[in-house]
Amino acid sequence: MLTLLSLAAGFLTGSLPLGAWLIRKVTGKHAANFSAHNLGVENVLHFVGGRLALASFGLDVLKGYLPLTLLSGSPWAALGVYLGHLYPLPFLDDSDLPRGRGNGVVLGLLAGLWAFGPLTWWQVGGTVFVYALVTAVSGYVSLGSVAGLGVLSGLSYLNGVSPLSLALTLLFALSLWRHKAALMRIIDATEPRLGEPPPVRGRDPKVVLAAFMIHPITAADLWQPKSNRLLRYLATRESKPRAWLYRLLPHMRPQVQDEIRGVALADGRELRVLLIAGPMLPEQIRAQPQAAVQMAVRGARLAQRLGAEAFGLGAFWSTVGNKGEDVQQAVPGIHVTNGGAYTAASVRAAVPQLLEAFSREGATLKRSCAAVVGANGVVAFGVARVLAPDVGEVILIGRDRDRLERSAQTLRRKYPDTLITPSTDLSECGRADLVFSATSDPAPVLFPKHVKPGAWLFDLGRPADVDASVRGVPGVRIIPGGMVRPPGELQHYLDIHFGEGMVPACMAETMIMSATRAFGRKSLGERTRSDNITFYLREGKRLGFEVVTRDEAQPVPQKPSP
Repeated sequence: MLTLLSLAAGFLTGSLPLGAWLIRKVTGKHAANFSAHNLGVENVLHFVGGRLALASFGLDVLKGYLPLTLLSGSPWAALGVYLGHLYPLPFLDDSDLPRGRGNGVVLGLLAGLWAFGPLTWWQVGGTVFVYALVTAVSGYVSLGSVAGLGVLSGLSYLNGVSPLSLALTLLFALSLWRHKAALMRIIDATEPRLGEPPPVRGRDPKVVLAAFMIHPITAADLWQPKSNRLLRYLATRESKPRAWLYRLLPHMRPQVQDEIRGVALADGRELRVLLIAGPMLPEQIRAQPQAAVQMAVRGARLAQRLGAEAFGLGAFWSTVGNKGEDVQQAVPGIHVTNGGAYTAASVRAAVPQLLEAFSREGATLKRSCAAVVGANGVVAFGVARVLAPDVGEVILIGRDRDRLERSAQTLRRKYPDTLITPSTDLSECGRADLVFSATSDPAPVLFPKHVKPGAWLFDLGRPADVDASVRGVPGVRIIPGGMVRPPGELQHYLDIHFGEGMVPACMAETMIMSATRAFGRKSLGERTRSDNITFYLREGKRLGFEVVTRDEAQPVPQKPSP
């Protein structure tokens, strides 16, 4: 009973956001305004100065020490304080942000446990020494914190198993759990070192920070990050471990797995993009829409906590939650976009140049037939509108026949000299000279039987709509669409499958929106405003973004064949 009371009393005390209250009292601002990564003394130091940062740290030390003076150095009270600091009661802390690493609290706990007997001076000294040494050598505070508490837990067993050793083991396990994301970022080399806090708006006007959510296209992408290499072992085992892994993926949390750097805007600023990976495969995103929305919402909240103002939904994430509307509603503190406007803008820029190149090679456009696959979608129908005035026939291919017929009627009224043919049969592509594909299908949709020799294929699907086997059809030319080359020299270690120095247009929209702070231009839902398309074309060009309209792009990864 006494153990439970000590644990509860420590938890209530640890939940008190003393440092945040002090900051709000002195500055009038919420502590969340000072948190780029986690609220901690280093981040507070950048915004409010040394005195207030030191005072805030001192309150954390006091919060760890005082409960032990009142509870005679109870190790369970120490565990409760640490638990309460890391995971406080909601009504005591309304910041909706994770607390700091708790090093000030741990220092207070060590002092209290030493002053009232359970710990010896050399156990405390050994813990502090290991923490300082690991932090100094590695530059990672999280690694130092975990190492120090691991040593403390080990030293507590030298005199046998006791309430002290059990409580400190649980405290170490709690520290491991709390720092698990930071430890994974250390493995992936995306965790900032001491003295290198991540960029945040207001800190450096020369740095623009955005976030973009990606997903693995194939199972092999799951273990691209070094921190996920264990998944490869599970995925290559017999059927049960692999099935367990796939069941686990929708329940895993999004994680920052890389950061794009080196984007040098034409106005002299640097633009960085946090790549937040949601570990669901394309077929899982389509089959489990509610889980996918929850994953995207978690990704948006993580991006907000890391200081980004804009959050882009890439590839299949752009289709979830009414194409981003539900995600934006759930996380109003960050601007969410599905990238549809600049994707459409890239089409508007690329298609005329493709038609011109096609014509230069001897084709007569007015005698040519173009097929648009995925024409029920906004982007593909936009392609059809661009094509219709120049070619002899446009075949609209999709799944919804009634909707295709309505789209065809719209084009017929505007372009009466062009034959508009709606169809739900992919084999109709076989008579097209030009094929434009933009589906959200997780598997390839175009195979050699759908393509005639010499056809040009513009593939906007991500993952790719065109199966690799199509390259064996004589004379075909496959051009990946939706590619943009940002200005500067891009630096990142993950293979995002768009070729060296290039990003998808939906990511480029997030970049441009962040750089211009034109958050009213975000793309949500089914509709794409024409003025937004014009805006992104104009501003992208001004900032140095180039839409790729040639087949210089490297092949994008294939969807798994059915």
